[in-house]
Amino acid sequence: MTLAVWLGFLLAAILIAVTPGPGAVLSMSTGIRHGYRAAFSAILGLQLALLIHLAIVTVGLGALLTTSEAAFVVVKFIGAGYLVWLGIERWRAPPLVPAEQVLPPRQSLGFFRQGLLVNLANPKAIVFICALVPPFIDPAQVLAPQYLAIAATLCLTDVLVMSAYALAAARLGHWLHDPRAVRLQNRAFGALFVLAGTLLATSSRGS
Repeated sequence: MTLAVWLGFLLAAILIAVTPGPGAVLSMSTGIRHGYRAAFSAILGLQLALLIHLAIVTVGLGALLTTSEAAFVVVKFIGAGYLVWLGIERWRAPPLVPAEQVLPPRQSLGFFRQGLLVNLANPKAIVFICALVPPFIDPAQVLAPQYLAIAATLCLTDVLVMSAYALAAARLGHWLHDPRAVRLQNRAFGALFVLAGTLLATSSRGS
């Protein structure tokens, strides 16, 4: 992979990361409610799912979701259902103010798992990677270093962008000492999760 090709992929990765989606909503909602440490655990979960998607595409299984309508629909509705469930859970969350939201380290695994499932249950991510990655791969060169460069670029870019979302939300969270304001942001993020799930459920492979 030449420097010019890598720079082109880096630009594409940045554009993908900054486009708001379920991962951004999860990062912001976790950051504003529980702080950056919890949000970072969720962000790491998002990255593991991203690596799994890339691995699926690398071994060619991503073509199944690209060509099989039934497989795409099944995974799509599983992902949409999970996002809606997260939205309902966030909507119904008690209005705890930030001072009451200090969590023990062992709960980091729960946020990690949440991030993993949010990205893993999104078949459009696999289809998108299927469309994005191949043009930047030179089949005449050794493949492993190229895929490693792509994986590192995708994950590093996504971590930085999701961290920016989470840190901005966490900073805002310090101002939300009014339970009514906390309830409002819980419901706002809950509605965003439900909207993301609805959009995923009603989407097609090409949209």
